[in-house]
Amino acid sequence: MASILAAPVADAVPASESWAAELAIAGGDDTNVLAAEDAVRLRDLAPRDTSTGPAPAEGQLMLAPRRPAAVTDQVAAEVTANVPEGAQVVVSVRGIRDDGTWSEWREAAPGSPARLEAPTFEIQVRVTLVAAPDGSGPALRRVWLTADQGPRRFAAAAPPTTVPLTSRVFATRIGLVGNDTANGHEVERNDRFAALPSRRALSPRGEGDYTARVCASATRCTWVPIWDLGPWNTRDDYWSPSAERQEFRDLPRGRPQAEAAFTDDYRDGRDGQGRRVANPAGIDLADGTFREDLGLTDNAWVSVTYLWTGTGPSGTAVDRDARVEVRAAPAADAAVVGVVAPQARMTYECAVDAAGGRTGVGTRWFRLGPAQFVPADQVEARDVPSC
Repeated sequence: MASILAAPVADAVPASESWAAELAIAGGDDTNVLAAEDAVRLRDLAPRDTSTGPAPAEGQLMLAPRRPAAVTDQVAAEVTANVPEGAQVVVSVRGIRDDGTWSEWREAAPGSPARLEAPTFEIQVRVTLVAAPDGSGPALRRVWLTADQGPRRFAAAAPPTTVPLTSRVFATRIGLVGNDTANGHEVERNDRFAALPSRRALSPRGEGDYTARVCASATRCTWVPIWDLGPWNTRDDYWSPSAERQEFRDLPRGRPQAEAAFTDDYRDGRDGQGRRVANPAGIDLADGTFREDLGLTDNAWVSVTYLWTGTGPSGTAVDRDARVEVRAAPAADAAVVGVVAPQARMTYECAVDAAGGRTGVGTRWFRLGPAQFVPADQVEARDVPSC
């Protein structure tokens, strides 16, 4: 009688994976934190200047990206820390998306895991320390993380592109040269970045993971990284669907709480901290972005596209310390209609090969949008389809 051999059983994928985070301060992405007395603490406890007044000091500890044993869609965090009254330790998690970009940060609060927008095979954790109003700071001693196995997924060869949200909001100028932003960037003269009122879209220092396209008119736009927190609120991700918004879920998507407070006396005209709202600002712009790239001379209404709320191919400039001019047509002598700030990401649609002229050597351009083109040799991108 022939024997029947059982097929080998594949190693079971664990339903969850837990680990203690390595609270090491290393590299250039940690900001305003230090290791002292067996804990991670704020280096500078002095209040931070913002366009709407002083804010408590804060710092960030960026943990190295990690690939859990299985695809995950939620991560829980248990924190051991000494936290004075009014201070905070905020653990946030994000995941790699099918298009290779990072999803938004999601908080992992006690008893409430961070729920990512989609299953992911790679995550990153950020721990934000915020000082109390009296200037005392927290002492972080341990972070225990648990990633739950999420639904299996099979990414398409070419992930579909989804359109990001665009809304019209009031813009103010940041100024504050010499001060530090929420991600630790020191504001320079004629700097180029923006601030939004939620840490969910705060890029690490020197990165453009979360970039907004800001347009003062149809023919004057700039692409800028989100490097600061504000104006007015700190938990108002108004670009999120109302049901997923951190706070103020009774407001429509795309409308900042400060605008509703200023124009409609929403919540008695006060922001999330109880301050009387003096203008309807939903975005702050650094001086170079405000004056030079957009040509603004006073606070103004602008059109903002929150590029990370969509998906699709994107890239940064080859020279990440230089601006890239955006032209109205795929030609070096076409009118300049925009600027991509250093470190900012740009989403592109397709590639155009321009005629070679006398030399017979053509040039390739990427189309960012209608009548918006950048030289292909200035963008880190590959396998861009032809228009």
